[in-house]
Amino acid sequence: QVQLLESGGGLVQAGGSLRLSCAASGRAFSTYTMGWFRQAPGKEREIVTSITWKSSTYYADSVKGRFTISRDNAKNTVYLQMNSLKPEDTAVYYCAEQSGGAWKYWGKGSLVTVSS
Repeated sequence: QVQLLESGGGLVQAGGSLRLSCAASGRAFSTYTMGWFRQAPGKEREIVTSITWKSSTYYADSVKGRFTISRDNAKNTVYLQMNSLKPEDTAVYYCAEQSGGAWKYWGKGSLVTVSS
């Protein structure tokens, strides 16, 4: 059974930085695409960024140039470095893993709050 555990959320002032981590267990991490999603209050969940097993990346326009996704296959961990944070980045951030081309496995989420 795949398990994803996020950590690193918290409260930060606008302009600050946070790094989220997602530790994966349960299967061969290195061969799967990983991603970060977020859901703000009253809004739908949206994809923030993803990284393939070859480390090809995708970023939503809203975070390009500010957020960086990376993975450490030896540690079965994916990271999200968030810089120049804005109040509109406030959301619960979820780690996810693809299987069969779909986002099948999800973490429980980590709250990021950016104060103005």
